[in-house]
Amino acid sequence: MFNKIFNSVKMRLIIIFFLFITVSNVFAAGDSDFPPNYYDIIAIVLLVIVVAAFLGLIFVESKKVPVKQKQISLIAKIGLFFNKSVPIEKEDDILLDHNYDGIKELDSRIPPWYSGLFYVTIIFAVYYMLHFHVFNTGKLMYEEYEEEMEFASLEKAELMNTGSVITEENVTLLTDNTSLFSGKQIYDANCVACHSTDGGGLVGPNFTDEYWIHGGGIKNIFKIVKYGVPSKGMISWQTQLNPVQMQEVSSYI
Repeated sequence: MFNKIFNSVKMRLIIIFFLFITVSNVFAAGDSDFPPNYYDIIAIVLLVIVVAAFLGLIFVESKKVPVKQKQISLIAKIGLFFNKSVPIEKEDDILLDHNYDGIKELDSRIPPWYSGLFYVTIIFAVYYMLHFHVFNTGKLMYEEYEEEMEFASLEKAELMNTGSVITEENVTLLTDNTSLFSGKQIYDANCVACHSTDGGGLVGPNFTDEYWIHGGGIKNIFKIVKYGVPSKGMISWQTQLNPVQMQEVSSYI
């Protein structure tokens, strides 16, 4: 902007400068009754006039330079595209005749993003109906529920077979020779010291009669083996034996 102003006033400043030099020479060459210091004052006045003229020309030319329009950022352009809102200075063009106690209504457009979202919901509704209720390619909620329950039952059965979910609530008595032999080995290695080889009892209670302190049956015995009886010196074996091993030794007892 400054370059344009400077180029437009350059010739005018040159003319003023030459006029200043010419006038100074005239005063210097002619004979006059004025004291010499008056010439210095006149030169200073002329210099002030030149500077004032220069500043005045800059001000005038700056008014002539057209103001550039404000550049709109990319984000603002995107916002205008999706909103299609009318600037405040143009709201009079879309003003309706409705007037409610001085409150006027604008004929504003629905934002394009809102309309687009509405169209998407319509398309999704058609797809949902065809997918789940016409072509039956999708599973409804109750069908998914039944499938998940069936899958959970299979997982439960598999875990039961591995013995990882055997508890005192679902434990069963094992009668096969393999399980009983394994239970005898566990008993001989861990229980003989307190209950004797034949189960007659030493420090621990007797297993060979019908009087069970904590109840007989596979569930009660499994529970005692698992949790122990700390008040009687019986430790918990669930950290040393897995559920299958506890079931085997309980079945042997």
